[in-house]
Amino acid sequence: MNDLELKEKEREAADDKMINDAFQELMECYLASTHRKKVDLITKAFNFARQAHAGVRRLSGEPYIMHPITVALSACKEMGLGSTSICAALLHDVVEDTDYTVEDIENLFGPRIALIVEGLTKISGGIFGEKASAQAENIKKLLLTMNSDFRVILIKICDRLHNMRTLDSQPANKKYKIAGETLYIYAPLANRLGLNKIKTELENLSFRFEHPEEYENIVNNLNLTKEERTQLFDQFTEPIRKILDEKGIKYKIIARVKTPYSIWSKMQRKNITFEEVYDILAVRIIFEPTKKEEESSLCFLIYDALSNIYKSHPDRFRDWVHTPKANGYQALHITLMSKQGKWVEVQIRSNRMDEMAEQGFAAHWKYKDSDENPRGDGELNDWLRTIKEILDDPQPDAMDFMDNVKLNLYSNEILVFTPKGEIKTMPSGSTALDFAFHIHTFLGTHCFGAKVNHKLVPLNYKLSSGDQIEIIASKTQHVTAEWLKFITTAKAKAKITAILRRNDREIQKKGEDILLQWAKEHELELTSSTIDKLCELHDFVKHESFLQAIGDGNITLGQDDLDEIYGRRKKNRSGWRKYVPFMKNYDDKKQHNTVRLKNELLLAGKDFNKKIPCVITEESIKMYLFPKCCNPIPGDDILGFIDDNKHVEIHMRACPVADKLKSSYGNRILDAKWEMHNTLFFEAAIDIHGIDRKGMLHDLADVISDRLGINIHKITIEANNGVFDGNIEMAVHDRHELATLMNQLKTIDGIQEVQQVK
Repeated sequence: MNDLELKEKEREAADDKMINDAFQELMECYLASTHRKKVDLITKAFNFARQAHAGVRRLSGEPYIMHPITVALSACKEMGLGSTSICAALLHDVVEDTDYTVEDIENLFGPRIALIVEGLTKISGGIFGEKASAQAENIKKLLLTMNSDFRVILIKICDRLHNMRTLDSQPANKKYKIAGETLYIYAPLANRLGLNKIKTELENLSFRFEHPEEYENIVNNLNLTKEERTQLFDQFTEPIRKILDEKGIKYKIIARVKTPYSIWSKMQRKNITFEEVYDILAVRIIFEPTKKEEESSLCFLIYDALSNIYKSHPDRFRDWVHTPKANGYQALHITLMSKQGKWVEVQIRSNRMDEMAEQGFAAHWKYKDSDENPRGDGELNDWLRTIKEILDDPQPDAMDFMDNVKLNLYSNEILVFTPKGEIKTMPSGSTALDFAFHIHTFLGTHCFGAKVNHKLVPLNYKLSSGDQIEIIASKTQHVTAEWLKFITTAKAKAKITAILRRNDREIQKKGEDILLQWAKEHELELTSSTIDKLCELHDFVKHESFLQAIGDGNITLGQDDLDEIYGRRKKNRSGWRKYVPFMKNYDDKKQHNTVRLKNELLLAGKDFNKKIPCVITEESIKMYLFPKCCNPIPGDDILGFIDDNKHVEIHMRACPVADKLKSSYGNRILDAKWEMHNTLFFEAAIDIHGIDRKGMLHDLADVISDRLGINIHKITIEANNGVFDGNIEMAVHDRHELATLMNQLKTIDGIQEVQQVK
């Protein structure tokens, strides 16, 4: 046996040990649970999957079977699922990656496991037409199967968790695609299901892979301030422990430190620095009642005891004990002023509430796993019904579908009341019209107003917790496209969009009839090329839009149309487009307002290598499109996206539009990097706020123009009652130069806030 063969034998032996040890850990976890012990079935699934994936390795280099074993272990250990779920997790990639079929799985393991495996298998073929998004299709299939067996979505989240943990082995463009999709869909989904621990890890992993430098900076800052937080925690909790001990309550107190992702999100949302994030530390009190009936009273007993030690913030009290969140979360949240002069949030919950907070709806299956159809109850079923309504409404556009699903994943909620006093949970930001659709589709469709707390309000009135709403409806009222501008819930959006599409189809049919009659009168044969000519004449990209304009009466067919068809019309077209010949033909709702530089754009053809990053230099910058949604400048974390015309758009990785693109069209995402040398300038703007005084404008100009040499394009200052607000537009070389400017401005006497305008 030569050295090469010997090394291969050693590698096989090491692989076998790794696989067997991992499976042994899975079995020990399962046997320690309270589920019925179906060891033989799990062992059979493991051996079948191991044989099916034999010889295949992941990009990380480990045997492929390690992935399904790890997914199964997460399902068992972190979600408390049993044999059916463990088997499905072990088999979840067999149908997709091997020659075995769903029928084979059903014959060997039964219909329930086969149903879950089918739901976890990616699909081929389109439900959105030729320009389909495979990701949107797979999300739709996943959600469809979830309605039949809820465990599908739980296992899929375990699958995504392991993929994120091993994302280092992927190329940069795949990292951005997978991380973006995780942050846009899977983390909110885990949050909606109450899987707080998994949600947090998914968010942090996504953040680390998309913004590695910013992630490291926050982690380093957290390490540097750890001693200060520990001291604050010890001093703050000492009197709390003393009073809880006196009352004989069995408890534990732990420190909850804000995660890097949530810190970064707050910094982005409020345009503040790490040092300005005041709520990095929170305190969690987890108590153990002697019986479940004592949970609520003990929460408030502890709250009362804490209020005798510290002053509470009147606007930061949240009672999730009596009115749990839709994901099952229960706790009492209060914010107290510490002796050190800092606000500290305190979360009070029982050990059962704590388990629900970490495992959410997955905890419903901790002590049951049968071949019956697990569906959950209460709020979970309400949520599943809303998801089903979205799925029942055919979405022709992948982005619209993903938006609708995303709308329903948010868990920030308000509690409102019907006229009869029935409580309803609504997403934060919901309007009176959202509430109408939440009650009944007929009410929403014919709603023309509402009474909130007995006062008449318009449809776009934003609701607050505690509001009592009475919907006013009339059969003469009908859905309009304007409603889409202010509704926020997925159900309302889905219903309104479906009605508008149905109305559009009716108008298009009317337009088609008018066009056919006109063609018949002029003895014309209506071919696709003929309609193309008419669309071009009237500045329409799609036939459907052209037919709708005819049906609406916005276009009257006449002599110009005949001349266009027969080629008698001069080609100097009229209309606004002749003034903007370089503009991309997007639909109105998809326009990016992008300036195109003719004959200089990069074309991502068949031989284009998506694994190689797009390098933005002074020479190559004209080859790319820069949409107005995020205005990236050198120094920003960026990515590329191949648009429908095979040109490459450059977005900030944190751009909301890019988030949708990553989650819907991930195969078009590219890595992109800056290599600029401070020769080009980029537009930037900042808002400033401070105390008005004589000479303030002079000091601002001194820092910006004289000290830093930055060219001011526009400055607006408005003073009122001793304070001022200002906006400064300027040209900078990169993000570092802008950050330097903002830091310098903060040193000016009287300046209170400096924020970048995004």
